[in-house]
Amino acid sequence: MKVQVAENRMRRLILLRHTKSDWPAGLADHDRPLNPRGRRAAALMGELLVARGYIPDRVLVSTAKRTEETWALARAGHPELIAGTPEPWIYEALPRVLDYLVARMPDSVQTLLLVGHNPGIEDFALDLASEGHEAGRRRMSLKYPTGGLAVIDCAIDHWSDLASGSGRLIDFVVPRDLDREAE
Repeated sequence: MKVQVAENRMRRLILLRHTKSDWPAGLADHDRPLNPRGRRAAALMGELLVARGYIPDRVLVSTAKRTEETWALARAGHPELIAGTPEPWIYEALPRVLDYLVARMPDSVQTLLLVGHNPGIEDFALDLASEGHEAGRRRMSLKYPTGGLAVIDCAIDHWSDLASGSGRLIDFVVPRDLDREAE
């Protein structure tokens, strides 16, 4: 008798907080652009994604100007980094909203990248990554700075199976790790 073994496919979730933004007077929070350091950091994070092979199949980006700019600059010059889909729910999202968005992903998506904001991105990452990269988890729990990027692998068959503590932190990188002038 042949025993049927369920195929457990690894899913990868990448959580990128927008890079450093500006605070121009009279501008709504949603419309704040990146400052020069943020523009530099966004490009560095794109280089990191490509260099380490963290290539997403799908990208959801908050509709805030600073997140859209972060992703546009990260992918500039990197054809392997796909265009992001604007997702208004990511702006000021609580972790449960991010979880809902992720759970709706089709099975064809193996690697999903979200570009968003704190505290939602940080809280979501901390809730998911119960094991893995110890130093990264410690750093992430102390501060998830602008441009922070968490790579979390989840041994799940479907995105809807994602649950608290189901992820393993593979990497946590901040722009300052790549360039002392960035962040």
